Amino acid sequence: MDTWTRRKFLTTSGVAGGVALAAGATAWQVDDLLATGDSAASGTDAATLVLVTLYGGNDGLNTVVPAADGRYQDLRGDLAYSEEDVLPLGEGLGLNPSMKGLKRIWDDDRLAVVRGVSYPKPDHSHFRSMAIWQTASPKGPVPSGWLGRWLDHEGGGEPLKGVSIGATLPPLMAGETTAGAAVRLGRTELPAAWRHTCTQLADVGEEAHPLLRRAGTSLADLTEVTSAFAGDAEQQRQDPGEPRDDDEGNDGSSAGGQGGLGAQLDVVARAIEAGVPTRAYSVSLGGFDTHANEKATQTRLLGELDSALSAFYGRVGRTGAGRRVVVAVYSEFGRRPKANANQGTDHGTAGPLFVLGEPVKGGFYGEQPGLKDLTSDDLRTTTDFRDVYATLLGGVLDTDPAKILDGHDTTLDFV
Repeated sequence: MDTWTRRKFLTTSGVAGGVALAAGATAWQVDDLLATGDSAASGTDAATLVLVTLYGGNDGLNTVVPAADGRYQDLRGDLAYSEEDVLPLGEGLGLNPSMKGLKRIWDDDRLAVVRGVSYPKPDHSHFRSMAIWQTASPKGPVPSGWLGRWLDHEGGGEPLKGVSIGATLPPLMAGETTAGAAVRLGRTELPAAWRHTCTQLADVGEEAHPLLRRAGTSLADLTEVTSAFAGDAEQQRQDPGEPRDDDEGNDGSSAGGQGGLGAQLDVVARAIEAGVPTRAYSVSLGGFDTHANEKATQTRLLGELDSALSAFYGRVGRTGAGRRVVVAVYSEFGRRPKANANQGTDHGTAGPLFVLGEPVKGGFYGEQPGLKDLTSDDLRTTTDFRDVYATLLGGVLDTDPAKILDGHDTTLDFV
């Protein structure tokens, strides 16, 4: 089984390592981000993209479930959901029963389900697949992520145009000349005695040497609680899925963002409400590498995804800027149609992708891959992932997708 390390992922993706390593090209605290807000900006017509990465390879067949298909029941055995279990969407498909919030958004015609999404010649490797998704380059490694190239073209050198919530900047936000900002959640408490000493040392007068004043300012900043984010103890500690250094890997099942998805989206919502000039945000949730005991694990994770997205959707819908937000949710690959011997599923290919928000035209997009028409026991790709990216670039970020996607400009109609 693959293990995730920053170095291997960055090497595989082809993105310049110095740009995307821990803390990113520009490291910010939450307060720093919110302080850039301008309430007048909420009156502009600019839309905002929020990209949600589900690390590990989410099982699409048990997310958008073909419960009415007898072949699905045969392939999945005890992992299968019945028609009575799922939340009906039509065309013989239903949402996982843990996704009641997204079902309400579907009923409001604000959830698009893009089916059979993958890239040409799919690869079962976490690293290779995620590198392709984050760089939008299925032909081979390139030195930039797809949103990084958008920043190169449209960001004007301003890192806050693209923000990743978490301690590291993902390769998708790394351009060749511009990189996004990484905004770390939580705070680090200093011991009381050290905090007292720093406070005293920071107290320097205006007549002091400029270098001494600069040192004093730095010490003052160190002792101040710079993050407005105040989560519980679990959220304040380092994410258990985050490797402690470049060489210490962790299983693909635990790779993901810092803190819970709800906490990450809370920061995004606050930034949008504050009028921060960011146009694209990246957040993530890990744990989807469900080789064993999948049903309970995926149900829990999809429930977390559903709860976080539903709360975010309801919150941002109360402001003008929030009503221009589009959220896209993807994973590096789906799972094999046939269950394995451990009540789980192995690395597969195509899967569904969600897009939601007030600007979204809900419904199905793309053909549902057939379970009787498999390719090497995997689902066929029916929608090129670059069609989704092209639609988001053109319809949300107001950019010619061909400039970012090496000439690819085929779009869908969900925005």
